[in-house]
Amino acid sequence: MKELVETLAKALVDNPDQVSVTQIEGEKSVILELRVAPSDMGKVIGKQGRIARAIRTVVKAAAAREGKRVVVEII
Repeated sequence: MKELVETLAKALVDNPDQVSVTQIEGEKSVILELRVAPSDMGKVIGKQGRIARAIRTVVKAAAAREGKRVVVEII
């Protein structure tokens, strides 16, 4: 999951070297924290959060195949 979020984010931003994803394991779920450069924040979120919602949908579908619950947070 971590690699999927990182690949999607790097394709969207102007500074792919500043993209980092931190994975936090919980009892029932996994939290992925996506960090990008402040100038790229708008590109990752998109108009009215559409791109962020699309990233979360793709990750949720991939996690469902593995039987996990994944939450993506953009920080």
